[in-house]
Formats: sequence, structure tokens, C-alpha cells
Amino acid sequence: MTTPMLRRVAPGDVARELRPPVDGATLADAGRIIEDVRARGEVAVREFAERFGERRPDEPLVLDRDAMRSALEALDGDARGVLERAANRIARFAEAQRASFADLDTAVPGGRAGHALVPVCAAGCYAPAGRYPLPSSVLMTAVPARVAGCDRVVLASPGAHPVAVAAAAIAGADAFLAVGGAHAVAALAYGFDGFDRVDIIAGPGNRWVTAAKQLVSGIVGIDMLAGPSELLVIADDSADPTVVAADLLAQAEHDADAMPLLVTTSASLADGVDEAISSQLEQLATAGVARQALRNGIACVCGSTDELVRVADGLTAEHVQVFVRDAADFAGRLRHAGALFIGESSAEVLGDYGAGPNHTLPTGGTARFRAGLSVLDFLRPRTWLDVAPAADPAGYAEVVRDAAALAAMEGLDGHRRAALARGSATAAR
Repeated sequence: MTTPMLRRVAPGDVARELRPPVDGATLADAGRIIEDVRARGEVAVREFAERFGERRPDEPLVLDRDAMRSALEALDGDARGVLERAANRIARFAEAQRASFADLDTAVPGGRAGHALVPVCAAGCYAPAGRYPLPSSVLMTAVPARVAGCDRVVLASPGAHPVAVAAAAIAGADAFLAVGGAHAVAALAYGFDGFDRVDIIAGPGNRWVTAAKQLVSGIVGIDMLAGPSELLVIADDSADPTVVAADLLAQAEHDADAMPLLVTTSASLADGVDEAISSQLEQLATAGVARQALRNGIACVCGSTDELVRVADGLTAEHVQVFVRDAADFAGRLRHAGALFIGESSAEVLGDYGAGPNHTLPTGGTARFRAGLSVLDFLRPRTWLDVAPAADPAGYAEVVRDAAALAAMEGLDGHRRAALARGSATAAR
């Protein structure tokens, strides 16, 4: 019997397939790079950039707006149109997200309180560029930061590929840091002479980028720890195996660590998908990488729709495509997914390439507690309080008494006295 393209896994064993976003060895490697950049600044960044073939000694590490604009003007007209249309769709979705959240102003005892949605001042946006540049990731990170209202948007990507630099111009970036990896994350977090640090770092990357983001978290904000990419296709016997196979291969070609996953109620569909994958690999230009990623892939055949839901939620995958009858109803039953793609026409690749929602998504089970990147990552709901006894004497007095009582419970006499000072001032009036 031919070995299946997707390894068969029983429903009870699926949870073991989850992988953490980053491993200890990579964390240690990234830590050494970060410490070197923190200590030696631009000199260290330059050395890493030259070592990894990102920059020559005579090339600048940081490109300004004029350099980005030149790359945009040199871009083929058709390519520019694709990038501009994608950027517009991403911006419209980000603007709609922003509009769905509002400043808050509500009554509290003694006055009013609320929050104001305040943008982060400086955003560092990372876009990978391994075998190919990823202008889509440039747009997905920098456009929401600009929509949020960040004063400064910096794009970091290894090698400054012309199409990535052009995409940064379209997204409205202020500067382009032409390096990648852990040294780019460190440069964004600590800055160097002539290059100011940022306040948040967002965007996908390889395991060294992810490890570096984890290590600088707290020095700067980060969006998430995004590990190897995952696609889960949930399908019943109504799904087209050739379409399922095409989508799984599209995921597998990302890199050798990608995870193509299939959960289905139909054993015959799983077999059909295997056959279709084998056939389509013969024509796939990226088959070498896809074959490696397929080793991480699994197919799980479930005995019922309820089990399908349980297994899918247990996987908590980054991208979840729902190819079942009544797909919208089924999708409503799922609790854990980085992003949902409902029905066969809603291909994950459309989300990757700018239909609207962001493609930077949580992996490794982290969608249990975190959503994908959005304009909200670049906003802070900063709260405020404006109370006085004249507005509500009884309510204000109650808050003062309770604050003093809670401070006493916690043994913080200075807090108690500070609260009662307001009560004394009120009584004196």
C-alpha cells in the first residue's frame, strides 16, 4: 500500500501535533544576537547584515521615503496596481475595525470616567523575505499601523527587495530597515545612532524573529509569537478533494516547517485528497519545499460532526477553512481559530493576499487567547477619571471611604491617608 501523503492520526492523538512557537535553542541563539546589538548598536547590526548577505558595506541600513518612492516609481505598472488595490482593501477593513471601537465617556460616582483610543507613537513592522519577498506582509503590517494613526511607521525586511520597498512606500512607511532576523528585532527594540527605537513590533517571521520578539517583549510591545504557518481544512464528503489538495499544497509551499492539516468525516475524501496532492505535486514549482512540509501534515477521520468540532478546536489552528454542508452554521460552533474561511469559495489564499482581514495570525494553539493582527494592536485604550464632590457629594464620599477602607485592608497607610485627605478637604469646604 502506498504511504499516504498526509499521515493518518486518530482523533484522540491530534492534540499531540501542536508545536510551541519557538524552541529553547533558538531562544538562546536569538538572545546572544539581541545582546550584541543592544551593546554595540549599529556596528553589530551592520556585521550581521553583511554576514547574512542582506547589505554590502557601502549600502545603507535604513532607506528613507525618497528611496522607497524611487522603488515604487520603478515598479512595473501592473504590479503597482496589484499592490495598491490590495493596500486599499486592507485599509478599508482596518478603518472599519477602527470605527467599530469608540472613545468612552460614562458616569461614575462623583463625576465621569472613560477611555480614549490613543495610537502607539512608533510602530515597527516586520515582513519576512526568505526565498521570495513578501510584499503582502509589508501591507498587512504597515497599513493598519498607519490607519491607527501612528506617528512613525518603520518597515523591517531583510535585503530591501525592490518590490518590498515599493510596498512600504504604498503603505506609507517612514523608513525601511533593510535587515531581518533577530538583529532586526533588536534594532527595532533598542535603536541605534540615527535610528530611534519603536514602541511595538508586529509581523510574522522565522523562528529567530519569533524568539527575538519573545525576548524583547516588555522592552517594547509585540503583537504575538507567530510560529510556523498552519492550515486546517475541515471537510465532509461534499468537499472537492482537488480543491482541498490545492489549498493544503499552497500552505505547504510556505516553508519546510509549515503544517497542512485535514480533519474530515469522510475516509474516502482523505484518500481522494492524498491522490490529488500526489498528482498536483508533479506540476508544482515549489514541490521541493511542499514535500518537506507534508511530513508535518496529518489527516484525521472523525466519526461525527461533534467530534469534528472537538478535534478542530483542539488543534486551534492559525487558518481554518470550513468545507462542509451548512458551512456558516458549522463555523459558528468553532471556538478556537486564528481566522475562519467559510465555504469553498472563501479560500485562505484570498485572505493571504488582501481581501481585507489581516493574514498575520496566531499559531501553535495561541488562538485560544489571542486574535490576529489588526488596527487595534496599534491602539491603546487609555483610561481617564474626572471626579469631584460637587458633581455628586454622596457618591464621591462613598468612593473616598471605600478607597480608604481597601487601603487599610492591604496595610497601605499612605494610600489610606491620601484617600482621606480628599474627604477632609471636602468636609472643610
